[in-house]
Amino acid sequence: MMSAHRPAPICLWCFVMFLLAWHGSPSAAQSADYRIGARDLVELKVLEAPDFDQELRINDDGIANHPILGELRLGGRTRAEAITLITDALEERYLQKGRATVSLDVSEVRSRAINVIGAVKSPGELEFSGRWTLVEALTAAGGLTQSHGNIVYVIRRANGLTDQIEISLDDLLVRADPTVNLPLSANDLVNVPETIDVTLYCLGEVQSPGPLVFKSNERITLLTAIARAGGLTDRAARKIHIQRQDRSGRTEQIVVDYRAIVSGRQPDVELERGDVINVKQSFL
Repeated sequence: MMSAHRPAPICLWCFVMFLLAWHGSPSAAQSADYRIGARDLVELKVLEAPDFDQELRINDDGIANHPILGELRLGGRTRAEAITLITDALEERYLQKGRATVSLDVSEVRSRAINVIGAVKSPGELEFSGRWTLVEALTAAGGLTQSHGNIVYVIRRANGLTDQIEISLDDLLVRADPTVNLPLSANDLVNVPETIDVTLYCLGEVQSPGPLVFKSNERITLLTAIARAGGLTDRAARKIHIQRQDRSGRTEQIVVDYRAIVSGRQPDVELERGDVINVKQSFL
């Protein structure tokens, strides 16, 4: 018998996600091989001449505009290469040879960002460290909101092609399946679609006729709709009519055999937003 005090799997996983957020992920921006990119923010310090200390944003052309040194083409360079370029500029015009002690840190990575949108608490651009996983990205975006659906999409662009990967949030967060916790790449887009209300109508010989509201992540079929409406009355006809508007605004009529669906001889009918189910009275 299961103990009443055993925590639900999702709670345990939320705790794991909290730990990930607390410890953070290692930044690759300070590694020797990281190349400064457009929109990165770098922090320059000159030990012998603090007047040159400056935070510099790299523009889309790879150039940082320093108020004293002028244009510095730092984009595409490693930190060591950028330090050499700045040191040469300082010693050529302002300081004696061998007297410039320069440090340069990448304080904000924007050139290799990933974006998280949709049903997360803090959607937007995230600094990409080179080691993000999907769970880490969702955690860094503040976690999921209550309006999230059951699916998350990772949209990836490479070599002019766009690839969309669909992942079940139950597999990712409840079952903690490591095979779906994808490593992310620079410029990936993570989309957590929000659920919306889907309204359709069930009229006629059902126990509770009227509008029915479903969530967009639910599977909405004729049988689930009739069950939501309390089931059929004893006077219900075997044939059920579904009215649906197509994209051009024209109304089409779908007639199905309820008993054939219940017995499995015909497939259940998928319903759409705005459908009207009309259960007529049997005259037999």
